[in-house]
Amino acid sequence: MSTTNDPAPASKPAAAGPAGTGLPLDGVRILDLTTIVYGPYATQTLGDFGAEIVKVEAPGGDAMREMGPGRSPHMAALFLGMNRNKKSIVLDLKRAAAREALWRLVDSADVFVHNIRPQKILKLGFDPDAVLARNPGIVYAGLYGYRDGGPYAGQPAYDDVIQGQSGLAGTFLARDGTPNLIPTIVADKISGLLAANGMLAALIQRRKTGRGVYVETAMFEGVASFTLAEHQYGAIFSPPMTPPGYPRVLSPHRRPQPTADGFICLLAYTDAQWDRFWDLVGRPEMKDDPRFLTVNTRLNHVDSLYGESGRELVKKSSAEWLDLLRRTEIPCGPVNTLEDLRTDPHLAATGFFRPFEHPTEGGMEIPDTAFRFDGAALPVRLGQPHLGEHTEALLAEAGFDAAEVAEITGG
Repeated sequence: MSTTNDPAPASKPAAAGPAGTGLPLDGVRILDLTTIVYGPYATQTLGDFGAEIVKVEAPGGDAMREMGPGRSPHMAALFLGMNRNKKSIVLDLKRAAAREALWRLVDSADVFVHNIRPQKILKLGFDPDAVLARNPGIVYAGLYGYRDGGPYAGQPAYDDVIQGQSGLAGTFLARDGTPNLIPTIVADKISGLLAANGMLAALIQRRKTGRGVYVETAMFEGVASFTLAEHQYGAIFSPPMTPPGYPRVLSPHRRPQPTADGFICLLAYTDAQWDRFWDLVGRPEMKDDPRFLTVNTRLNHVDSLYGESGRELVKKSSAEWLDLLRRTEIPCGPVNTLEDLRTDPHLAATGFFRPFEHPTEGGMEIPDTAFRFDGAALPVRLGQPHLGEHTEALLAEAGFDAAEVAEITGG
């Protein structure tokens, strides 16, 4: 793997890395030509693991730089949320000198990743065959909307469109009679996590074989597979035993449950948990109801099950129920708003919202990742980069002199 002599980070780390060890991807350089959410979320994940992420931007920058409030030009909130631990270089790939500079960077990279449509990356000259010919040891990651070979190949794809096509929006149609979109950029972020997994697997394969590899991630196929993990249901058999759709999660009663003063979420799942629940609500006779005796009988009568339990939950406050359910070890929790997350006692105790002082954007609160290594959170090594912040340093490191840098940048 390539190594770099990085300058000392300009930003204060929000947390220490694993004690006495390097981060998992120390020494891995990733050329990141991705924009919006899908790709940047994937590369931020790899940057959190310690990779050097070189974000290659067009002169106008990633469109997310303008999305939401910000304290400085091109440093808006949505960009900040998906681009920590990265460097930024501006290259106008319409210009021959900039393309040559990118080729020079390819020579020292471990991963080349983009979410440009196949026909456009081919026109630029950075298709997988060309990049792997230049650097036979590189991992080439193409992040696409649709897999090649089908009628949608090469079409543009965004989160809302993929939520519709993948069946996610259709699960609302099956449950509520009208389709809906999940109010988070879920298709992009699922695809970003899948892309990060694919790149990690490709790096492991390269370590075994010594050869580069072309790995593709397709949003449509990825999110459809994600949706069908449970929803293929009886249709997983040939011929199908039932239509697709997992009944428990398609029940209209599977919602945050009303209490006397609000809502809670709970999921009694095992036989023992349901027995404890019926005892708790003073209806022990329900333990012998043939509809609710086993996982499968409960599944076949899920609307009745949720209806019966829901009638009991409205009799006490949310706080009372959460206390009683936790005491009896029945999984439950409050319905937090986005604002509630900021004061959640567990997140506070585990240091989830980490204070971070960006060198130009000032104070921030950065949500932690899901990961700890040897008990330590992954550090924020670099603050989110200004557009082109590292252009001159990266080009100089690649061996370009001042005159060549001026030609590449148009300066």
